[in-house]
Amino acid sequence: MRSTVRMNDGWVFHEGFEPEWSSELRPGGRVRLPHTAVELPFGYFDEGSYQRRFCYQKVIAWTPEFAEREVSLLFDGAMANSTVFLNGRKVSSHRDGYTPFEARLTGGLKKGENVVTVRIDGTENPDIPPFGGQIDYLTYAGIYRDVWLRVAPPVSIERLKVETPDALGASGTAMVRVDIRDAHRAGGDIRLAATLLDPGGDAIGRTEAVTCDSSAVLQFAGPGKVALWDLDSPELYRVIVDLACPAGTDRVQTNFGYRTAEFTPDGFLLNGKPVGIRGLNRHQSFPHVGYAAGRRVQERDAEILKRKLGCNLVRTSHYPQSPWFLDHCDRVGLLVFEEIPGWQHIGGAAWKRDSVQNVRRMIQRDWNHPSIVLWGVRINESADDHDFYAETNALARMLDPTRQTAGVRNFPCSEFLEDVYTMNDFVLGSETLPGANHGRIALRRQAEVTGLNRTVPYLVTEFNGHMYPTKSTDPEERQIEHVTRHLQVLDAAGGDPQVSGCIGWCMADYNTHCDFGSGDRICHHGVLDMHRDPKFAAYAYASQRDPAAGVVLTPVTFWARGERSIGGAIPLMILTNCEEVEYRIGNGITGRAYPDRAAFPNLEHPPVIIDDRHIPRREQDRWGMEWFGLELTGFVGGDPVRTMRLAADPVPVRLGVSTDFPELLASEKDHVPVRVRVLDQAGNPLPHFNEPLTVRVVGPARLVGPDLLAFRGGRAAFWLESVGERGCVEIEVAVRRLAPARLKLDAV
Repeated sequence: MRSTVRMNDGWVFHEGFEPEWSSELRPGGRVRLPHTAVELPFGYFDEGSYQRRFCYQKVIAWTPEFAEREVSLLFDGAMANSTVFLNGRKVSSHRDGYTPFEARLTGGLKKGENVVTVRIDGTENPDIPPFGGQIDYLTYAGIYRDVWLRVAPPVSIERLKVETPDALGASGTAMVRVDIRDAHRAGGDIRLAATLLDPGGDAIGRTEAVTCDSSAVLQFAGPGKVALWDLDSPELYRVIVDLACPAGTDRVQTNFGYRTAEFTPDGFLLNGKPVGIRGLNRHQSFPHVGYAAGRRVQERDAEILKRKLGCNLVRTSHYPQSPWFLDHCDRVGLLVFEEIPGWQHIGGAAWKRDSVQNVRRMIQRDWNHPSIVLWGVRINESADDHDFYAETNALARMLDPTRQTAGVRNFPCSEFLEDVYTMNDFVLGSETLPGANHGRIALRRQAEVTGLNRTVPYLVTEFNGHMYPTKSTDPEERQIEHVTRHLQVLDAAGGDPQVSGCIGWCMADYNTHCDFGSGDRICHHGVLDMHRDPKFAAYAYASQRDPAAGVVLTPVTFWARGERSIGGAIPLMILTNCEEVEYRIGNGITGRAYPDRAAFPNLEHPPVIIDDRHIPRREQDRWGMEWFGLELTGFVGGDPVRTMRLAADPVPVRLGVSTDFPELLASEKDHVPVRVRVLDQAGNPLPHFNEPLTVRVVGPARLVGPDLLAFRGGRAAFWLESVGERGCVEIEVAVRRLAPARLKLDAV
């Protein structure tokens, strides 16, 4: 039977690489994986600092378990060009930073100590996708995902693929294809036995087969009606496959879900029922550590997208992302559109061959995830290339005929080789560009984009983003326009039966090259900032949830007389999923306002707009009048469900400090974000408070980044990293004119 264990601890890290390093362990600093080769400042840095060679080394001691077994290191991801040596001999290389690879150690291990050396080249090599042009994101060098040591029998299970051809029927049939490694070494028949487990872990089916080939298909006749994987009830089943032959035994298991997913000319169907796609694009990067964030942070992003922002789909722009993230998308019921690495540029013949292999590796890694409903087999926003994209589509359909293909473009009338026409539609705001011959429109009609004389499955895969970058600290008028643009596209997509939905650009701000962004090496395109703190636009998405999943009542205002041009705070947009909102200004003006269905007829929960219809112009915010506070109360079913207050005279009263997790995990590389707020007397962050903040951490944790921070809009955040030790972690944050705030975490 195989064993697979994490090999994340005890690596020695070196900057640079020399050939003689491959054969002996050099003294150096010990690091824990996942690891980024260079920790970058939050902004304003030289992105070339990690575009060079680095070296990781680890000693693997011989154990009797290795004898007559297959021993391998499995790398979930290393950026970007990796070569693995065992005791000075090259055993593996991999020219991609986003897909997994294996370094086979069998035959090179000796009794005693064995030195594994990994050379990482972070250079943006134009021969390797996604490089060759300018890309609007960073590719942080390092072994930034987990590494595993697998010890397996000479004949083993290479991979499983589960298909459910009767997901909506009465039988619950499941078919399991078992790919067998080195079947020719079996020494006799290979016996396979598969067990089917329901979401509660109970065995509900068993099937067996005998083969001497490298692949076999086992079929469960059907346990009867099954629980479907759906957005609200993402039920996961499990298949366990046992292999037995004269050469040994093996066991592999995988989760899967019973579900159907189809993009049609009339919209997207999940389990035969229409679902309007409302999603966001995600980059897998975080402040300072880049890609090298731990498991729980990856999982937390799926939680934020589904449960905080109310999205039902995420696009993994523009590369395959962490297995931990995808596993959690399965668990929480978040659909996924996954695509191969790339950004606009298509390289030469060898580059294309690597890209085709990325299609293969992506699909074979992830084909059992029920959350994944679409394979992206085209380089994002690239030009048409018939032969290249005919090959990527054909390979995807051969490997996984159960899912449709897509290819994201940003220009109309592109050759349509995929199953779903996916388009980055940035028409909103383009009316101001030279040569524009249209007014302000939210989305183009499908026929205008495709140039086809028929309706096809169609999905908008990006909008807004660079057309209206917005920082958390930007003025209120820009925040309102940012929110409005997101709402207008969501509304337009909801009102067009030929659009399956839309995916906004993007979830969170991200570091980028100097060729893009705001000059600070940050693209401020997100509805969240890089720390995953919400901007006002986040509530454009969150407010579309059912109130039972969380009440939203967020006015898009800093509530000050002189914040906007000319002055005042009317009209006032309130993002909410309440049925009505009661407002009170000071002790005088009161009333109720309702969702603006005239302006946003297709949104499930339009914003509430308080304007001249509610407050006579003569009573609105004239200079020289006293400024009053605001109180809002949201109602659902006639009952008050949320009240918020905005002070007329906000002053800093206290520091608020919180974390996303109640503890820090010592057993693995773990990250915990800590959020700090300067709060006024009503408990709201002060949007223009920008003084310095000091951070002090005592105990078994490392502060990621500097210990002296500046508030951005009354908010600050930093990250703690586990160091492999247990104990109490004490955190103190302080600003000069307020009492310090303290927080304790247990490293467990």
